[in-house]
Amino acid sequence: MAGKTEYKNQWKSQNRDQIIIIVKKGEKEKIKAHAEKMGKSLNAYMNDLIKEDMKEGE
Repeated sequence: MAGKTEYKNQWKSQNRDQIIIIVKKGEKEKIKAHAEKMGKSLNAYMNDLIKEDMKEGE
């Protein structure tokens, strides 16, 4: 029987894609702090920025 972590990893690999971005040293913490000020996780903040930018390009 698969453990909880295995199950989550399997679900994620079947339902999500992953994008890795590289930023200058120290920028991640600045971005994360800004996202938290907006009441969002870093991931939610980045997703919202991308979605908004893609809307503007339509």
